Amino acid sequence: MQRAIITGITGQDGSYLTELLLTKGYEVHGLIRPRSLESPSRLDHLIHNTDILGTRLFLHYGDLFDKTCLQSLIQTVKPQEFYNLAAQSHVGHSFVMPEYTAAISGQSTVPMLETLRSLSPDTRFYQASTSELYGNVREIPQTERTPFYPRSPYAVAKLFAYWMTVNYREAYHLHASNGILFNHESPRRGEEFVTRKITRALARIVAGKQQVLRLGNLEAQRDWGHAKDYVEAMWLMLQQPRADDYVIATGETRSVRDFLETAFTYVGLDWTQYVVVEPTLYRPTEVDCLLGDATKARQQLGWKPTTPFKKLVQSMVQEDLRREGIMDMLPVPCQPDWTPGALCALASTAA
Repeated sequence: MQRAIITGITGQDGSYLTELLLTKGYEVHGLIRPRSLESPSRLDHLIHNTDILGTRLFLHYGDLFDKTCLQSLIQTVKPQEFYNLAAQSHVGHSFVMPEYTAAISGQSTVPMLETLRSLSPDTRFYQASTSELYGNVREIPQTERTPFYPRSPYAVAKLFAYWMTVNYREAYHLHASNGILFNHESPRRGEEFVTRKITRALARIVAGKQQVLRLGNLEAQRDWGHAKDYVEAMWLMLQQPRADDYVIATGETRSVRDFLETAFTYVGLDWTQYVVVEPTLYRPTEVDCLLGDATKARQQLGWKPTTPFKKLVQSMVQEDLRREGIMDMLPVPCQPDWTPGALCALASTAA
């Protein structure tokens, strides 16, 4: 049985990656902070269905900087794959807490790589990198060869992690790959991110619980895909005979304004009647346009996105309306990401 360790397992990407690996018959181990152990809500549908999935999901609490903890975990699990998804990943928050972001999103990569180098050099390592590395972009679209120009503490921290991953690959021949993922969303996105902030507020507006949505830069353009598609690319990278770095993107860009219009139109509302632009929400240094070229991933991994932008936005709106209990407002029936029937299918696939 293949075994994998995932840091950041309770996050959006971690939950989807866990599901993917379980469908493939993996034993999955997640490293989480002690406070996360109390409510790993994005994993609840897996944790509470052990009768269907068996006992192939294990959560371990520890600290990314505790090398003894990492050594013990790796020696116990003996993983074939290690996915580092842990980070303080909110760009805006990184300006407020730059030191914490630098540590968690950047420097924590070193003890992981060093532990693998010394104890388990055959374990394949995935580093969650980001399109924010391109920042003040040098060219459009961005590829693996586009120069980096980070514009936030988060991006600078991720740049450190990116080059440490490359360095360990070249210096010690670890199978270590960077996934330069462009923006990817889902109904499981945290409420502090602009996309989920929009769909959550929209649901509350429809429910009569909120009147105004305050946002910053509406003209920022991003290449938005679905997290479920993107975690498949992570897995594919670690199945390659040679480690490498890949851009993962849809090749289409939309503005925050476009996201607003798509979401509000879905429930028949005019977003301009509810949205207020708040200058204080602008970032000290903005990133204007991110657009990825995933040709390399398509050619070498056989990967391509499957979820159109409109469907992504609508799925997020549906889920937030469902959470507000406004089922009769849905243009189409809403289904949560995973139902008992889907879990049975998942277990059957793994078997």
